[in-house]
Amino acid sequence: MSELIEFDRAHIWHPYTSITDPLETFVVESAAGVRIRLQGGQELIDGMASWWCAIHGYNHPQLNRAVEEQLDRMAHVMFGGLTHKPAVQLAQALIDMTPPPLQQVFFADSGSVAVEVAIKMALQFHAAQGRPTANRLMTIRGGYHGDTFGAMAVCDPVNGMHEKFAPLLTRHLFLDRPATRFGDCVVEAEIEAVEKQMRQHRDEIAALILEPIVQGAGGMWFYSADYLREIAALCARYDILLIADEIATGFGRTGRMFACEHAGIVPDIMCLGKALTGGYMTLAATLTTERVARGVSADGSVLAHGPTFMANPLAMAVAGESIRLLQLSPWQQRIASIERQLNDELAIYADHPAVRDVRVLGAIGVVECKNAIDVSKVQQRFVAAGVWLRPFNNLVYLMPPYIIEPEDLRRLTAAVVLALS
Repeated sequence: MSELIEFDRAHIWHPYTSITDPLETFVVESAAGVRIRLQGGQELIDGMASWWCAIHGYNHPQLNRAVEEQLDRMAHVMFGGLTHKPAVQLAQALIDMTPPPLQQVFFADSGSVAVEVAIKMALQFHAAQGRPTANRLMTIRGGYHGDTFGAMAVCDPVNGMHEKFAPLLTRHLFLDRPATRFGDCVVEAEIEAVEKQMRQHRDEIAALILEPIVQGAGGMWFYSADYLREIAALCARYDILLIADEIATGFGRTGRMFACEHAGIVPDIMCLGKALTGGYMTLAATLTTERVARGVSADGSVLAHGPTFMANPLAMAVAGESIRLLQLSPWQQRIASIERQLNDELAIYADHPAVRDVRVLGAIGVVECKNAIDVSKVQQRFVAAGVWLRPFNNLVYLMPPYIIEPEDLRRLTAAVVLALS
């Protein structure tokens, strides 16, 4: 094991980690259910669902079988000029489970790429309609949309993770982060400030992109459904396309299949990823309306994107099975149960002197600390306690697989205190 760790430390870059002073890594031998088994035999209860994607847990027999059966037929075939049953079936499933106006599906490699595709759709749509000046995006501060250049340009420009690239990024329009919490009525002044910006820049704005209800890696903030509803209405009024980045929130995480449902709105473009394959393979999808899709090609243009592994059959097959597994499961009851337990068990931290805020929505629990967390030190404490949680900045958060049992969730919530001392 020491040889693996030594080579890893010397040669392999991990996410958001220095190559000269990397954070500690732990060698995983296997994973099943909600447990990650380290080399040496120690087991950790996974509170992260592998960055929110392994909603059914690990090593699920139905998902394994879907990959194995597809592998016997073909692992991959190019999507240019060819199609196949797993792609058609997955597209049909996504169209069936999203609001009716979303009828066109573009498959991509990852969430960041799905956002890039959405941005291209919006820009090409307005260009094809004879509005070449509509070439900027509007978004809200506190957001995170990915690590590629188009996506970075609409992440939070001050508190985000990409400030080093700021001089190279397209300058877009940023609204204040919505201050009204989820469950509260939006303050009218917030909406008036948004409309003022839209009115002032209406000829420049191609689309407004946001994470509906839950801002994820930008700060784990849950904002008012009223705010989202009013924003959607303003976009329609000013002929601005609305892009909903549901990559983190899609497939039940917030208690609704998609977070947009909390506000009863339908975006012009929706980005999906993470839980799409149940954590088995990298895959994302960008859905849009027939109006947008046909509008992109109104001047004879094609959508200028085509990943090599677009609609990979293995990913399509396991995604289709993951969706079927989710829809046939009592996922609403499971999410509601997780939400109740998170509310009950994280509430004890609200009065802790190191804690600024505690918030819960669906299968997401957040403890926001007053100061930054020493991730390296806290990670070691969590592993020693037999849990896998990965804090960032000043946040300890839980996003467990939906299948987690109450006793395992209790161990996760109890471990949060290890980050507060």
